[in-house]
Amino acid sequence: MDLYMRFPVVKEYYDFIFNPKEDKLVQEAKAKISNEYFPLKRRRPKARRSVAQKFIKHFIKLGVEPHLIADVMLYNLEIAQSFSYERNVPDSFYKSMLNSFTEAVHYISINGLLFDFKDRIVKIYTITQERNWPFGEGFSRALDILD
Repeated sequence: MDLYMRFPVVKEYYDFIFNPKEDKLVQEAKAKISNEYFPLKRRRPKARRSVAQKFIKHFIKLGVEPHLIADVMLYNLEIAQSFSYERNVPDSFYKSMLNSFTEAVHYISINGLLFDFKDRIVKIYTITQERNWPFGEGFSRALDILD
């Protein structure tokens, strides 16, 4: 009990283990990721990939169901694609999204979730090709894992 009271990390872990509200955590993460690209309270979007990455790492550490983690990974890419459609973004943004795409495809492949997420992966890839995103070859190579 002493550790539970003293350390917020321990408290969060035990709260999750004994009462996992995974759907609520995922919805909160998606709202914060969306707010990164399309802010409600400020004018300028920050568009930081690190926000989504922190949620993903935290979810993996907590032991959230892989299906939900994969959903957040792909949601991050989808919202970033919507953002890039409306704005002129630097090459570093595309490089960052390539890393996210590669990690998502790898994670989905390792966890045997390809059947569930193949359509979303293909859609994300198709958009990168149609909009001539830089590093297009990298996106193609990421899909080689699936073969």
